[in-house]
Amino acid sequence: MALSDDENRILREIEAQLENDRKFAKAVSASGMYRAPARRMWWALVGAVVCLVGMVLALQVHFIAGFVGFAGMLACAMVVEREARAMGRTGMKDLAETLRRASLAGRADGRDDA
Repeated sequence: MALSDDENRILREIEAQLENDRKFAKAVSASGMYRAPARRMWWALVGAVVCLVGMVLALQVHFIAGFVGFAGMLACAMVVEREARAMGRTGMKDLAETLRRASLAGRADGRDDA
């Protein structure tokens, strides 16, 4: 079914508004769509490392305290797995490409992180 002239005009206006909306464009870009899951994965990985260190230290006190650290580490691992599934294969590729571009841009600017 073809759109009427009025509907086409409204559609063009909406397209023009969306093209000029930088905040919306950033939110739906490849890096913007996966920013929140990537951030949650990062913090879950940090939490897993902290829980691992806490578990090793807590095992010196009592095995129950060590078990609490293990449970925290397991919870963090579950968060990482859930967020990785939410991002999917495409999201992981987009995230890797974004990180790669950021790394190359940093080297081009003279900021070598390595």
